Amino acid sequence: MFWPMTAIALGFLGIAVLGVLAVKVFVEAQRLGRQVADTTSKINRAAEDLERAAVDLAGAGETLR
Repeated sequence: MFWPMTAIALGFLGIAVLGVLAVKVFVEAQRLGRQVADTTSKINRAAEDLERAAVDLAGAGETLR
């Protein structure tokens, strides 16, 4: 009777450990998603700034002709 009870206890502990790891992975995935969203907005802002600078530079180039 000892070994079946030990197997059940170890199985429960294994499932509990997997549950804790799943929660940690979920939290880290959400954190990564927030970082990706922030970085995407920064990249978009930088692209808009670059586009404005290119338009200004093209305008300055036209005045030099």
